[in-house]
Amino acid sequence: MSISQPKFKMKIRLLLSLLAIFAYQVAFAEAHPELQISVDHSQIHPRENGPVVSYADVLERATPSVVSVYTSRIVRTRGSGQSMEDLLRQFGFRIPEEENGDQAPRERRQQLGVGSGVIFSEDGYIITNHHVVQGMRGRQADEIRVQLSDGTEYDAELVGSDQKTDVAVLKINANGSLPAVTLADSDQLRVGDVVFAIGNPLDVGLTATQGIVSATGRDSYGILGPGAYENFIQTDAAINLGNSGGALIDAWGRLIGINTAIVSRTGGSIGIGFAIPVNMALNIAQNLIDSGDVPRGMLGLFPTNLDRDLADAFGLDSTRGALVNQVQQDSPAQRAGIQHGDIITQVDDIEIESAQQLRLRVSQMLPGREVAVKLIRQGETLEIPVTLGALDGVVRTEVQPDETIHGMRLKAVNEELRDAHSIPENIEGLLVESVDPDSPFDGKLQPRMVILEVNGEAVEAPEGLKPLLQEGMNRLYVWADGQKRFIVLRM
Repeated sequence: MSISQPKFKMKIRLLLSLLAIFAYQVAFAEAHPELQISVDHSQIHPRENGPVVSYADVLERATPSVVSVYTSRIVRTRGSGQSMEDLLRQFGFRIPEEENGDQAPRERRQQLGVGSGVIFSEDGYIITNHHVVQGMRGRQADEIRVQLSDGTEYDAELVGSDQKTDVAVLKINANGSLPAVTLADSDQLRVGDVVFAIGNPLDVGLTATQGIVSATGRDSYGILGPGAYENFIQTDAAINLGNSGGALIDAWGRLIGINTAIVSRTGGSIGIGFAIPVNMALNIAQNLIDSGDVPRGMLGLFPTNLDRDLADAFGLDSTRGALVNQVQQDSPAQRAGIQHGDIITQVDDIEIESAQQLRLRVSQMLPGREVAVKLIRQGETLEIPVTLGALDGVVRTEVQPDETIHGMRLKAVNEELRDAHSIPENIEGLLVESVDPDSPFDGKLQPRMVILEVNGEAVEAPEGLKPLLQEGMNRLYVWADGQKRFIVLRM
């Protein structure tokens, strides 16, 4: 069988094309040899005697404890925008609400702000910033929602908030225990320690940034405003809007601070961020949980920092300490004998470096507590015991706790109560702070009265009142409004 000439030529051309392609592949392979790639699909992990190359395990432990915090308020309007009612109204149609008068108000949720928080107790307590839960521009939030790292959301209760330290505590109720963070001792921090800031910056989701402790004890920036108490950890870990209230953790995954503020001319991070030390934040949080407010001790003086000239004028070798400029009249400091010109160098076992530190440390002590104030007076070192007063005028003490008896809250008269209620020195007994409506004393005793005697027996402590009361008629001798008188009470 013969092959036609055109078909033969076509087969020849095909054979030549295949030979050409083969020759090209051989030439290309010689010019471009196959890449020798090595792929390792294992995760990074610490190696014995090797440098730390990943903190993934640390962040996996700490991140579930960090939450996103959303605040919102309920706005009531009578319709806005291009709603169906607006369109009908424009074309002259009646609106059902208008037939009955004004249009019914509507409610909508308006988001105020986004921040972060840290679960520090398995039963649902979360620590965050005061400025996070108060909403933007100080507008009170109607609703606070918390979102966990797994996406679960909860309505949160505001337990308490302290503007002077920018600390707030939230509470959520979950089924079972929550992933609480491990707390470190922030007093042990050193400049150079590796840290991570974890939070929800700009609402992009939980994010971790790395840095170091740049400084500690930053207390003179006035970030929180006049009258506030500052003692910040400074870090270069990136902190942005939304990170407020989030966690600053160490290289072991322990909480060391609550991210709070940045210094920036642009609004974004430039490597100067501040966090509240966890020791300070926890102290505030515990008080908010226990009583809803923060009792603060008071010396009653106006301190200032020493500069080199003042130190030389007082014959001091250093500028350490707090110079007393003025002592308030009838204050704990004055009653203890502290004078203007004294240089306070220590309170109990706390060394005082500056006026700001003195104010901060005393504010963290319980009113009514006796402290040892070490000071320098005209070159001589003295140690003076001082019983702290209270900034809010209410003395809380572990020695003389409030006690409620028969629906009546009582407190033994002491020097602080004398000052607060103008009680004379010769009046000894129990101050009536409040009387419940269902108390047998209601209508008989009133707040600010002092019970001097019960049935002829002097009473000096709350626990001493109940044994003196008897069934039937009781004779109470009281002081009120500058006068003493008897009150008869039937039990």
